[in-house]
Amino acid sequence: MEPKPLQQAILYFANPDNCVSYIVARRWPDGVVCPTCGRTDVSYVPARRVWQCKSRHPKCQFSVKVGTIFEDSPIPLDKWLMAMWMVANCRNGVSSYEIHRTIKVTQKSAWFMLHRIRLAMKGETDTKLGGGGGPVEADESFVGGDPMNWHLGKRATRKRFTDPELKAKSEKTAVMGMLDRSTREVRAKVVPNVNRETLQDAILNNIARKSAIYTDGWKAYDNLKALEFVHETVNHVEEYVRGTVHTNGLENFWSLLKRSLRGT
Repeated sequence: MEPKPLQQAILYFANPDNCVSYIVARRWPDGVVCPTCGRTDVSYVPARRVWQCKSRHPKCQFSVKVGTIFEDSPIPLDKWLMAMWMVANCRNGVSSYEIHRTIKVTQKSAWFMLHRIRLAMKGETDTKLGGGGGPVEADESFVGGDPMNWHLGKRATRKRFTDPELKAKSEKTAVMGMLDRSTREVRAKVVPNVNRETLQDAILNNIARKSAIYTDGWKAYDNLKALEFVHETVNHVEEYVRGTVHTNGLENFWSLLKRSLRGT
């Protein structure tokens, strides 16, 4: 069962057995495996909600929490899963104080939970984008505080984005993003600047050669065809979409990211 509405999630995860079965179905879809020795013929002890491995070794009894972000945490699974539901469904972000108020844990515990949940959501893969044959969108963005929220003294002495050529010298943090349309995977990385060498290095490390890459008209991308990529650009001064050539998927990601930061 996949609870989607909040009311359904609350009712479903209120049962500890449902929490265990929900995690088991995703962690061990082919059957429970001992995390220490790898044996599959383990027996379940329902009174304690743990499994007993038939091999004699340390930690021969294990729960569904072992080897996960829930390990060594006294917080029950129903609260963990509700916090994960909130992170996944609150598109404008969720703060530790909101989780603290909603699921009745301390703010420090909510902060701890958020860090572990975000770590679990981080994708780790050695494969390059574009391998599935679909185009890859590439774009850079700048993340930081809004100048309208600055103190008047700072606002009078600092200028942001007064000249497009000085983007790399902005006080905001530069972030490079890439979206594979075929897999919907997004990779975003903080970069020191948005110069040609920096952005092309990120593209070479993350996108397979001969893939189609769609970018905006920023001059740092104008040498990609020489690097064996099929490169198309869309000039945002004149248009945002030309057939299938656009960066709207990645622009949507930036929008959600920045709303999430403002929401927390």
